Amino acid sequence: MTAHTLVAYVEDKPGVLNRVASLFRRRTFNIESLTVGHTEQEGVSRMTIVVDTDEFGARRAEANLYKLVNVLRVDNVTTQAAVMRDLALIKVMASAATRSEILQLTDVFRARTVDVTNDSLIIEITGTEDKIEGLIEVLRPFGIIEMVRTGIVAMGRGSKSVSPNPPLVAAQVPEMVS
Repeated sequence: MTAHTLVAYVEDKPGVLNRVASLFRRRTFNIESLTVGHTEQEGVSRMTIVVDTDEFGARRAEANLYKLVNVLRVDNVTTQAAVMRDLALIKVMASAATRSEILQLTDVFRARTVDVTNDSLIIEITGTEDKIEGLIEVLRPFGIIEMVRTGIVAMGRGSKSVSPNPPLVAAQVPEMVS
């Protein structure tokens, strides 16, 4: 089994997230990551769902999502050319003796320090899951106090949109006849 990334556009209404999560629960899929946010379209939210299953299970999950009333569109972006990112905030213990070493490590991973206190740092990192896992492993010996991750968000590369109602581009706008 491998991780499959599904992008679902849904109506921005109460209860939609619960219905989607319940669908995966009923079908005994384990959701590894689930992110939801507003889109460029009023009243439409975008869900990025990472589920650990085989190809058949991913197709079955996609088909079942379409059965939900509030689902507008679903795409499996696992094999498409896409940008996939995760965000993490990591609070790590940092004494005066270890602070400079931790700051050097964050630079290597192109992470940012977003908060500094006398005994800790909060580091923000965006990237692939592997990159974030790598930073976590090198910070672990210093003492990770707290951590939060957003989960994967994904967007296809290029000018093609997967949104349910893509905006018209200049070449598609019909000319007005006077």
